[in-house]
Amino acid sequence: MGQIDDVLEEARMTGVGQGTEGRLEEVADGVFGYIQPDGGWCLNNAGLIVSDGQSALVDTAATETRARALREAVLGVSPAAPRTLVNTHFHGDHAFGNFVFPEALVIGHERTRTEMLSAGLHLTGLWPDVCWGDIDLVPPALTFTDQLTLHVGDVRAELLHLGPAHTSNDTVVWLPEQRVLFAGDLVMNGATPFVPMGSVSGSLAALAALRELDPRTIVPGHGAVSGPGLLDDAEQYLRYVRELAREGMEAGLSPIDIAREADLGPYGGWLDSERLVPNLHRAIAEERGAAPGSPVDMTALFGEMIEFHGGVPDCHV
Repeated sequence: MGQIDDVLEEARMTGVGQGTEGRLEEVADGVFGYIQPDGGWCLNNAGLIVSDGQSALVDTAATETRARALREAVLGVSPAAPRTLVNTHFHGDHAFGNFVFPEALVIGHERTRTEMLSAGLHLTGLWPDVCWGDIDLVPPALTFTDQLTLHVGDVRAELLHLGPAHTSNDTVVWLPEQRVLFAGDLVMNGATPFVPMGSVSGSLAALAALRELDPRTIVPGHGAVSGPGLLDDAEQYLRYVRELAREGMEAGLSPIDIAREADLGPYGGWLDSERLVPNLHRAIAEERGAAPGSPVDMTALFGEMIEFHGGVPDCHV
């Protein structure tokens, strides 16, 4: 890859993008995932596409410090700051750092903009002890409804709206020639899916659509880069949640009681297992006829997660 290879190696040697702030991982020629371990609450991934002297970013980070670390890593391998920035959905861990890239046109689904403006900085109140920094909320200035094609030099990126799934406004970024998928939070690796703002059935449909793309490499919203097996993992978990919900409804149990009695099996080792409670709320609501993406009381659901977890869920951002 030449010059970019040399610059990336220098960045690795000097520690740019390394350590607790995240690391750049080249997943195809000029295509990078920015991975923030361990992938738990608010420790999301981002993506970078570099081609012909141009670059585009997929998502940012939750805090000002982490967003500035992302910018440093990006400028370590890109000849210029990104001119475009795609938000995969409205959640603050993926979008709070937009303001650190003032050169970029922010792109997102039309509901990403409205939901981001509606939510504001609400996420910061869930973990008030986190040092969030001086965040300036920057919603998408360019919005779309179903799909949009973005050209970054010679690289074609397809922006596809799927769902409701994780939220009502999920966008994936698909690079058909490289067969790289930036999946946002439709797919996680080693972290529990989270669908109360979206849909169980919609998530299953979205995963089926992603499988049809035939990706070779998936950069998930959280966790390590992997392959298409992540789609199977997510599907199996969501089917498990739906079956738990049906059995619990027949037994007359509440979502939190279903969760307490559940044997998580292979999912017990995933991060943030307390998400089972709000996931069950969504599954039960859909079994009772609620529309995918219909509003829920997230404050109440977060309170139930705290009760189930025995305290506020861990956030190491």
